Amino acid sequence: MILDPQTSAKIARYRPRMAPPVWEEVAPLVRSVVAATVSAVPYEVERLLHVTASLAVWAVKAGHPLDPDAWLRNEVIDAYVLSRAAGLEPSSVRTYRTWLLRVRDALAWSERGEAAPARLHAEPASHPPYERADLSGLKHWAEHLRGQQRSDAQALLGLGAGYGLQPREVAATLGSHLQRRGDADGPLVHTGVTREYPLAARSGWEEILEELAWQAGRGYLFRPGRTVGYAKNLIGSWSLVHQPPEGLPRVSVGRLRATWIVQLMATGLGHDLIAKAAGLASAASLARYQHHVPPLDDDTAARLLRGARP
Repeated sequence: MILDPQTSAKIARYRPRMAPPVWEEVAPLVRSVVAATVSAVPYEVERLLHVTASLAVWAVKAGHPLDPDAWLRNEVIDAYVLSRAAGLEPSSVRTYRTWLLRVRDALAWSERGEAAPARLHAEPASHPPYERADLSGLKHWAEHLRGQQRSDAQALLGLGAGYGLQPREVAATLGSHLQRRGDADGPLVHTGVTREYPLAARSGWEEILEELAWQAGRGYLFRPGRTVGYAKNLIGSWSLVHQPPEGLPRVSVGRLRATWIVQLMATGLGHDLIAKAAGLASAASLARYQHHVPPLDDDTAARLLRGARP
């Protein structure tokens, strides 16, 4: 399986936080399993690395052989997720089990040299993008908040709808990460996330984001006074407390990211570039957003098909 350079780099660099000594033994096998299966499952490479590494470390500590085939047996997967049940939400336990079963199936088909079997049920629903009017309403609402509430709201909206960042990436963004590429009129690039190409903000968000970056300096754009880099409820708790007026939806980074993806798809930009900009494993991951993309009108379709004059 030939992977794009960004995915390969993520796999090669991965190391669990506070990795135990046994990690050095299982690391090559974990990386091999993820490399062999990431293109056949609809999950982001970081999540596959996390859950596969967690299973591998647990399995070896529990006395199972140093062999992915042993870790990925049904009974071992079940024992592993049950061991995590006390520290995870029930939905997360089910999610871990589903991911590992999909990895096991993909690995089995890969080793046999066959394509993975077609799925006979629908992909999990993606976050729905915001309607244009709702996003404009949220932008207007954020502009009229006061003080730090205004900056936090604009940071969430700008980093989500302007860059398509995931929650952890939003939380980690510093003002110094946003820099103009080239001259003063160049794109506003986010240097704090790893992508194959420079990640430029959508033009409609550049002015807001540049102002926020100047204000933040080397501090966080979102909730700059915090002492913890990231917590599970960091963004959700803010959105729960700071709700827009009736008639507008709550601020959701997942929905903002989906809006960014769908808007890019609607421009006719190549799906491979969009997937790499979004940090997705492959362009196939964009399929779940396709039904949100409005159909092209005849004139636009004809112009795109015609292309530029030589």
